[in-house]
Parts: sequence; structure tokens; C-alpha cells
Amino acid sequence: MKTDLLIGNEWRAAGKRYCLTNPATEEPLAEVAEAGEAEIDAAVQAARACLDSKEWRDLPARKRGALLFRLADLLEQRSKELADVETKNNGKPLFESKIDVAMAIETVRYYAGWADKLTGDTLPVSGNFFTYTLREPVGVVGAIVPWNFPLNLATWKVAPALAAGCTVVLKPAHETPLTALLLGELAVEAGLPAGALNVVPGPGATAGAALVRHPLVDKIAFTGSTEVGQWIMREAAGTVKRVTLELGGKSPNIIFADADLAAAVRGAQAGIFYGKGEVCAAGSRLLVERAVHDQVVEQLAERAKKLTPGDPFDKNTRLGAIVSKRQQDTVLSYIAAGKEEGARLVAGGNPAKVNGKGFYVEATVFDGAKPGMKIVDEEIFGPVLSVLTFENEDEGVRLANRSMYGLAAGIWTKDIQRAHRVARAIKAGTVWVNTYNFYDPAAPFGGYKFSGFGRDLGKEALDNYTETKTVWIGL
Repeated sequence: MKTDLLIGNEWRAAGKRYCLTNPATEEPLAEVAEAGEAEIDAAVQAARACLDSKEWRDLPARKRGALLFRLADLLEQRSKELADVETKNNGKPLFESKIDVAMAIETVRYYAGWADKLTGDTLPVSGNFFTYTLREPVGVVGAIVPWNFPLNLATWKVAPALAAGCTVVLKPAHETPLTALLLGELAVEAGLPAGALNVVPGPGATAGAALVRHPLVDKIAFTGSTEVGQWIMREAAGTVKRVTLELGGKSPNIIFADADLAAAVRGAQAGIFYGKGEVCAAGSRLLVERAVHDQVVEQLAERAKKLTPGDPFDKNTRLGAIVSKRQQDTVLSYIAAGKEEGARLVAGGNPAKVNGKGFYVEATVFDGAKPGMKIVDEEIFGPVLSVLTFENEDEGVRLANRSMYGLAAGIWTKDIQRAHRVARAIKAGTVWVNTYNFYDPAAPFGGYKFSGFGRDLGKEALDNYTETKTVWIGL
């Protein structure tokens, strides 16, 4: 596969290259070109030239959609390869990578269908005028995506941006650029004109910073940590860039005493251990009503102990490798902090190896967690669950909202009135009831508070990539 930079539909070498490591085997995986400031400038210039070209600017919206449909078909044709590469690069189980690739394909198809449906309005203004609005592309988009869902989250930004008529410079995470490069390769094969999609791996501190600061970039679409999102907001102010941010989370998953406890425990397990906990919306705070606390914790601990790390390519593996040694060390430091601060470890808590190798962490559950503990308040991004206890609905809601974050939440109850009541009370962009961690291209996703602003997915995401122009015609 290609491991150079994709700029203007050409594969270009860079002055520097870096080595990727398979986190499950600790073996070298690939050498990838590393974009610096000069390469970012070249990619932005290519995107700007495409944006201003008749080939892209005057392309009928339906034909733009046809290009995206073609891209989705090519992704589907190479879906097995994409899933294999994702697993090798990220360490997640192959069954998860297959889910990720399938949603990426759905996302591209969903926005392909939107390309010729972005319309303006005619406005009933006072006076003798014909007044209407136009929806126009915002311009050159810098899309910066993280390492946990490398291909999937890339399509969440690339697909609506292209559907709206923007051009894109995609900077994948430094750790996981391989499927983004494959996405770029297939975009060229699908027939996108030179510069419509450029893919430039590199570190956030250099390549990402250059993209954010570039005066010809009109908008930054970012998914990642809250700290980096805050930095992007400050830097974007200098050139008044549009910015949308999907940031961190510390999502509450609330089990009420009247819930189907077997389903709730399964949902709690999936909510934190799917994706190794490297999920922005992970249900990392489990809030359990006291009447069923002991029962829930006992069942959850038993399930966690059986969820052993394994070879990501084994069809039975449900807990893969942490993305890097650095991230493994971060997760283990939080586990140490949980012990020091007095939480009770009831499952896991240790690093692990598979066949003597890999950056694995056991499925970990802490009981007796309390607000103020690092494992309760801070995003860990690993397979670590903190269990808190509440007495009644009001206290459960207060605990759920006691966080700087507001990305997602879960509610487990058989009381439909309570479900609606609590869903309204929780400050989060997505609330799942009697389920957890489900997504669809048609359903908008994004955060409240320190989890960011703007929405990926759904028709709402298209607002991120368009400007509204008002036209007055005197009659």
C-alpha cells in the first residue's frame, strides 16, 4: 500500500519518514512519510486550487454525489484489506475493525445521497423584493482525526465536506495513518479531481499545527482531546477559521434498580470494554442504584475476568491491544491512581502480553469510586471502569452531570417515563436508553460542555461545511 503523502492526487515523498509498530506484536508495521510545514502548505495549496477550479466548482452536485457513491463501492470492494490494516495499525480485534469499515462505507453513501439535496430558501421579506438563500461550500477544510477509529472518523468529516463541495486536507493521527492513506488512494481511483482530498500524516505538534494556522484553510474539523481542542480554538482565532470540535468524554452509564439487570450488565461491559475503552463516548462511569449495586458489581466483575486480552486476529478475541506503549503506560498510571485514592479493584488492573508480546491491559473494574478521584473525573481512554453508587433518581442525575464533559450517557430502566425524564435532565449530546454505543450516519453525534460543539453525522453535520448567502433582488 501507499505510505507517501497524497497531495493533489500525487504520491509524494517527504524529508522525514517514521516507523509504525503493530501494538499487538510490537513488530515494525510500515514506514510512513511525515508531513512538515512545507508539505502541509503544498496540500493546502492543492486543495485551494481544486476548490477554485471549474472542474470542482462547476461540477453538478449530483455528479459530486456519484463520485462519493463510487468511493463507497471501492471501499466495500477492499473492505477486508481495510479491516486487516486497521487491526494491525490500531490493535483492535478484527471483528471491531469490520464494524468500523462497514460504518465508514455507510457514511460515505449517506452523504453521497445528500450532495444534490442541499438547498436554500425563498424568504417572505417586507418590500418589493425576491429574496433567497444559497448554501455554498465553506472552502478548504482541515480535518484532524484521532487514532481510535482511524477510517471511520475520517469519513465522518471527509464525506460531508466533499458532499457540500468543499475540498479537504486530512491529517490522520500520527499513530494510525494507514487506512486514511488507503482512503486517499481509493478517492483518486474513484475519480475525485486533484486536490479534492489530500492525506498528510504527521505529528499534531508540527503537521497539525501548520494546518490549523494556515491562512488558506477555512475550517478545522477536529476530533481528539479537550486540551488540543482548546489550543485549536485559540489558534483559529488568528485567521477567524470556522471550527467544530468533538472532544473528550467521561460518560455516565446509569443502572436503575428496575432495569433488566442482565441486559444492563452486558451493556455496561460493552460500554467500556468495546474498543478497549479507547472510545470518546465510553461509559466509563457506571452509576448503580444502591438496591442492586452488589448484584451488578458481582456480575460485572465475573464478566470482566473472563474478558481476557487476545490476538486481535483471533475470531474469539474481544479485547485487543492498546494502541501504543505510551497509551498503555497512561492507562496503567490511572489504575495505580485508583488504588492509591481508595477505590476497590474488583477485576483486572494489570498489563498483559499475548504470546509474550503486545501493549495489553486487562479489563479493569473499580468499585467504591467517588467524585474527585482521577479515575472518576478524568478521561482514561482505556479499559477501566469506575462504579459509583446512588440512592435515588435525583442523586443519579446529579452524579451523571457532575463532570466537565457532556458527550454521551446511558440509562437502564423499564420505566418509560423515567427514561424520558432522565434523558432530558442529562447534559450530553447523545443519550442511549437500554442500549449503549450505537451509531448511524443519520444520527448526529457531538458534545455539550468540554466535550466540544458542532455535530458529526446526520444532516446537521452539513451545516459545518456550508455558508449561507442571502441574495436580494429588487423588483
